[in-house]
Amino acid sequence: MTDPAPTGSLPWDLPRFRNWIAVARAHQMVEKALTTRLAPFGVRLAHHDILANIYRFAGLTQNELAQRLLVGRSNLSMLLPELEKRGLIERRSDAADKRVRRLWLTKAGGELTERTLAVQAGVVTDMMTILSDEECQALGDYMRRISAGLAQWDTDQS
Repeated sequence: MTDPAPTGSLPWDLPRFRNWIAVARAHQMVEKALTTRLAPFGVRLAHHDILANIYRFAGLTQNELAQRLLVGRSNLSMLLPELEKRGLIERRSDAADKRVRRLWLTKAGGELTERTLAVQAGVVTDMMTILSDEECQALGDYMRRISAGLAQWDTDQS
């Protein structure tokens, strides 16, 4: 169901649009805070996202990483060599299929990722403490429902 749009109304006059703007603004503010707090580690947010995913899913392929990050493989083609040059990740051939390259953190990459994950957890904790436990759970439930709906919408559009 969509909000009725009377003739001459502007998008921000619609409750659903205003609420979407609030979510987008909160997302931008969190990105800004993370960017500022990750900078002393020499890590950009895109680098942190890559490192955190490799930390959690060691040995994933570049294609799997691109899918998890919702980016094209071409986006990764510029970032992965930077992390490799810094000695934070390794790309290794898959034992079963030499065409596939799997991603692994080096010891230095794992240690850095643990520190940047702690920064991220701190930002999230600080941000979410303004909500009660029930509100926090409800927000998560709403976002998961919206994400599932968007994923289905994306599938329907294909």
